[in-house]
Amino acid sequence: MLITRRLEFDAGHRIPDHRSQCRHLHGHRYAIEITLAGEIISRPGDAANGMVMDFAEVRALARQHLVDAWDHAFLVHAGDLPVVRFLASLPEHRTVVLDCVPTAENLAREAFRILDGVYRDTYGNRLRLERVRLYETPNCWADASRD
Repeated sequence: MLITRRLEFDAGHRIPDHRSQCRHLHGHRYAIEITLAGEIISRPGDAANGMVMDFAEVRALARQHLVDAWDHAFLVHAGDLPVVRFLASLPEHRTVVLDCVPTAENLAREAFRILDGVYRDTYGNRLRLERVRLYETPNCWADASRD
């Protein structure tokens, strides 16, 4: 069985080598969909009975490990030195320095890497992260999925 939880957050980025508008500092209303695979829990009296995982718990873990860190932050590549330096000069600015250029594809892959260890088989139902879909805009997204 597959279940999916969607969360949204706002963040800024830039694609330094892009030939068009995306080379400039800008932001997006991102959406992230977290798809989990597992067996439906069958334990009468258990709060998770009939579920793969409680959607509220999926949300809480995603916020704790990813969304709260990226929300209203600027996602910047460590090699983008002028922007890294500029952001470091802003007092208390929320900046997330990444080892990759913050494209939708790289952010989806990074989100999968971060969340993969979070959703584990704690219910005995073979729970695992199956896919992260990251929307940069309503019409553009990237999927990172388990091989």
